[in-house]
Amino acid sequence: MSAAQGRFAHVVECGVPREFAWAYWTNIGNWDDPPAQFRLDGPFRAGARLTTVLPGEELHWVIREVEAGFGALIEMELAGAVVGISWRFEGTSDESTRISQAMSLSGEGAAALLGQARVFAANMPDGMRKLAQAMERSWEARRR
Repeated sequence: MSAAQGRFAHVVECGVPREFAWAYWTNIGNWDDPPAQFRLDGPFRAGARLTTVLPGEELHWVIREVEAGFGALIEMELAGAVVGISWRFEGTSDESTRISQAMSLSGEGAAALLGQARVFAANMPDGMRKLAQAMERSWEARRR
């Protein structure tokens, strides 16, 4: 699917082992995206509910799929559409991981959300870079 049809993706290389990247990312306490705050109802597993708390609004997600250690799909129903965010963690060496994030829109209301999706997509590279840097700092601190 092209960006015009509602799919956006970005990939970043991260200097940490895949297992560490996965453990770091699935710990919602590590999610840092001010002003958003995040809550997970229970362990990170398929069927768990995730809430993004923004000033004046809450977004409710469901973790639809989890391939432990390798990836997950998180979805939200919004205005007649389904917003899906998929994550993949691929070890490229003992201490390097390729992390990919893809967002897709589907459903009758998807076209109405394309503008917001493009804003999200424009911020995706910076957010992924910050995530990789935070993982690398945590990995280095752990190794000391």
